[in-house]
Amino acid sequence: MATVADRFGVAPERLWGGTMLALLVALVGGSVAFPRAVYDGFLWRYFWGPVVADGTGSVCAVRSGGETELLGSQSACAAADGFVAYPGYTLVSEIGYIVTLLLMLMGVVLLLRRLNLGTDRGFFFALFPFMLFGGALRVVEDAGVAAMRAGIEPAIPFPWSALIISPFIYFTVFFVTLTAVVGSVALARRGVIPRYEYGIFAAGVAVLGLTVGYLSVLAVTTDYVSFYPQVLVVILAGATASAGVVWWLIETRAPAINVGTGLIGLVIIWGHAVDGVANVVGLDWMPALGAGQNLVPKHPVNAAIVDITGAVLPESVLAVTGDAWPFLLVKLAAATFVVWVFEDDIMEESPRYSLLLLIAILAVGLGPGTRDMLRATFGI
Repeated sequence: MATVADRFGVAPERLWGGTMLALLVALVGGSVAFPRAVYDGFLWRYFWGPVVADGTGSVCAVRSGGETELLGSQSACAAADGFVAYPGYTLVSEIGYIVTLLLMLMGVVLLLRRLNLGTDRGFFFALFPFMLFGGALRVVEDAGVAAMRAGIEPAIPFPWSALIISPFIYFTVFFVTLTAVVGSVALARRGVIPRYEYGIFAAGVAVLGLTVGYLSVLAVTTDYVSFYPQVLVVILAGATASAGVVWWLIETRAPAINVGTGLIGLVIIWGHAVDGVANVVGLDWMPALGAGQNLVPKHPVNAAIVDITGAVLPESVLAVTGDAWPFLLVKLAAATFVVWVFEDDIMEESPRYSLLLLIAILAVGLGPGTRDMLRATFGI
């Protein structure tokens, strides 16, 4: 980024800020000039519409003539005129989130450079609880939807619940994390704590504990949230075992794969294994574990893998294996590839940017994985 900034003759911070401002102006200006095409057909359909449908517990939301209608059945959604948005993700929204993530990463790199932070690997491990926190916080909104379906007012009603629904939850978690980082740095520089990483980790554990604690209280005091500890044990055991096997194969057969990342590589593989195993258990094995009905996939990639597996394998095989298990293999292979890409030279030449990319890579696996794991554990 510095090279591009030098080419334009401006400071990197100014270039980043100008890029963000230009994108904002384009989206706002386009929404004003071409509301049906830009706002209704793009921003609402792929980003805000799914949030509305999710936050209100509707099957879908429909945008037509500048008005939004909430529908409660699949047949009504299929027959609706206008732009239809369903809860969850689409390929377009996920691409948009990836672009947003990359832009935010660039901004974080500039901030960490200004604060002279983020080159120590301890920074990666200090942020680990926040990756779990993001997924757990999303389950709080899932619990709110379950409350509405039970005829009970959720603790966080819509539109405030939008703050813990994608894409806004990313900004919520980001600002909570940023507050912890800045506060911990200030405490460390004043000598209150020995290292700023300790403060970040403690803050992450605290917000994670509060979030999971709230879900646990709901499980004890309500009928719309349950608790299936066997699901949590199976997912964590399965993820740890599968990540351990992959790690053993890397260390014994191809140690060059993990020269650059070290233990960070193991954490990344484990985080994506959690995502993979949580999907396998949640989509195929809930009744077998005595934990209620199977969940439904929330991401297009998960759904596509399930559909392809179901179309390729015979019913006799699917009855035994289920149709979600290839997702675990895909996650393990992708995580291993990422670990291999971050070779030693890259880590040494750009430690700050490399660590942030690795943090983001872990977050996009462990965040959704934590959500799926806790959804299954609490029967939401």
